[in-house]
Amino acid sequence: MITKEALVFLEDLIANNNTDWMHANKKRYENYKKDYHNFIASLLAEMKPLDKTLEPLEVKNCTFRINRDIRFSKDKSPYKTNMGVWFTQNKFRKNSPGYYVHFEKGNSFIAGGVWCPEPDELKRIRKEIAFFHEDLDKIVNDKNFKKEFKEMTRDESNTLKKAPKDFDPNHPAIEFLKLKSFTASTKIDDALFTDKNFSKIVAQKLIALKPLNDFLNRALETED
Repeated sequence: MITKEALVFLEDLIANNNTDWMHANKKRYENYKKDYHNFIASLLAEMKPLDKTLEPLEVKNCTFRINRDIRFSKDKSPYKTNMGVWFTQNKFRKNSPGYYVHFEKGNSFIAGGVWCPEPDELKRIRKEIAFFHEDLDKIVNDKNFKKEFKEMTRDESNTLKKAPKDFDPNHPAIEFLKLKSFTASTKIDDALFTDKNFSKIVAQKLIALKPLNDFLNRALETED
């Protein structure tokens, strides 16, 4: 669980997103960061026994900086007002499959998979789908996957309108092949984050994504 003090800090930051306020509340931020790291540690403790690929991870591998990258953004607010946690199956690969936990007031969710892979990685994933689409069908139709995530994420920003180059538009897995990211997500109630059993509850939900992550990892490790 995350402490109520940490959530109040984020709520206050929404109303005071500037460096002067942050400097004046440095002690509160340090306490927030400790709570954030303890929160990650509790999630790792639940996830590692369920997915052995996460064993090498430390808390520092799963954090995000609170500072926003505002170089190319119209929104110049300097700080993030959400809390994110990322568990990757391979901490040495930029786009390794993994699990994500996100707290944002009114928009909290959990997710996993591979988001926006590089062109060579995208090609490998699509080749794996083209040759082994039955495996992916089995994964996304598994009762646990469907219970927790229903289906893989599909939207206009994530999906090609036509078949990708070099792939048959009549391929039985064409709807998977059109994807540009390979993820699944589901919303969760903000109140769950302060439940004493949060880590255990969420770990049991996230692990439904392990077969998808394993499939994607297999694709990324396959030599052309």
